[in-house]
Amino acid sequence: MKKVGIIMGSDSDLPIVQKTVDMLKSLEIPYEVHIYSAHRTPVEARDFAINARANGFGAIICAAGMAAHLAGAIAANTTLPVIGIPCKGGMMDGLDALLSTVQMPTGIPVATVAINGAGNAALLAAQIIAVEDMELAAKLDAKRKSDAEKVLQKDADIAANL
Repeated sequence: MKKVGIIMGSDSDLPIVQKTVDMLKSLEIPYEVHIYSAHRTPVEARDFAINARANGFGAIICAAGMAAHLAGAIAANTTLPVIGIPCKGGMMDGLDALLSTVQMPTGIPVATVAINGAGNAALLAAQIIAVEDMELAAKLDAKRKSDAEKVLQKDADIAANL
């Protein structure tokens, strides 16, 4: 199975990234977590991206706030799918990070999830890898079914109590 690379711009992003890690663990998807800054460690970030495919990665998730250039910097150096998690914080409370992550030039796409959308980033990476991994696809189908059952149980509980 392909690995998922998780890169955060700062250790302050770890509480958000932890949700990504937890989701990948629950799906038994191998991953690596790194702290690389698009601005402070551009050489290391570039090296990771350039070598990611050869190192067994199938997708890369990048979490960053404020200027949030990390996902774009990674995407500029690989043709693997890159998923950006814009992180809440700063003067614009995450809107700046969202806009920085989603507004990529033609030719350098970055899939972008909601502000602090770490769980969806992990699920999107899993879906990308599951295109060629039927065992993982089955796990995703089972998760979807389980999630639906939980909602229907809550509906039944509400109906019974109101």
